[in-house]
Amino acid sequence: MNQIKLLFLFLIPTIGFGQNDYLSQYRKAEKLLEKNIIDSAYVKFKELEKSLPKSDTLYDYALWYKVSTATHLQEINRYQENFEKSLEYAKEALDGIEKGIEIFDEEFAKRKYFMIKNIIVSYYGLGNFEQGKKWKEKMYAAKEENLLPKGIDEYFNYDFFKFEDKNIWGYEWYAELPEDRFSSSFTKVVYYVYSTNPDGLDKEQLYRLHVLMFHGNNENFDYVLDKRLETATDEVSGTLYSYTYKEGIDFEKLKNDVKEVLKGNLRPDIKRTLTKDDDGRVKVEVKMKN
Repeated sequence: MNQIKLLFLFLIPTIGFGQNDYLSQYRKAEKLLEKNIIDSAYVKFKELEKSLPKSDTLYDYALWYKVSTATHLQEINRYQENFEKSLEYAKEALDGIEKGIEIFDEEFAKRKYFMIKNIIVSYYGLGNFEQGKKWKEKMYAAKEENLLPKGIDEYFNYDFFKFEDKNIWGYEWYAELPEDRFSSSFTKVVYYVYSTNPDGLDKEQLYRLHVLMFHGNNENFDYVLDKRLETATDEVSGTLYSYTYKEGIDFEKLKNDVKEVLKGNLRPDIKRTLTKDDDGRVKVEVKMKN
């Protein structure tokens, strides 16, 4: 089964497949896939998966293709910012993945947390930050239990949206703030800003917005937004002290702040005061000017 791919179909022998009606419906779904009519094929595979006895050999194939078509459809809708649809397909795919973990191989099982990540992106796309946070907790719990596959074991994509002709990707790291704020540089979140090709896919990375640990003592914030250029040549870069965050980041505020930076709103009227403590460490006070 691990060699089965969505676009590489093979004929399944009719011997041993229970009722002919199920096989007929499977053949119809298979023909839809061959014609690249994925949404209709998904509906038929979903119906078959629900109606077939699990003891029927055909059930495994119906389940596999339900997951594959749902995965494909959630990805398309997610990139198009049709987040209600992408969430629907992602949850159906996750349902199938969880059913298939005991049937298929380890590679198939790895799909679980990638699909949870996609669900998080859809919730953030819908502006449902509360549900997004609940699903993020599943990722953090899996990290604690060392269950995450390579690729999402250190950080994961949690947000995506388009702004004008740019694609914006939000990634979050699992690591927490170190006790010693001077021990190392630490980034909790990065928003990557990409230009796009005519088809809407990523072209090149223009700049990054880091939610960066503040290297100093300040009771008002723990992180500050930092803009780092990549290929952009006509952009302003540097630390944006107008945009700061406490340890428990308000992700709704962060997303709104990112949109303000995308609009070019980098320098609200602020007053920044620097002082040193007895150990020579810098304390920064940032206040809006009246």
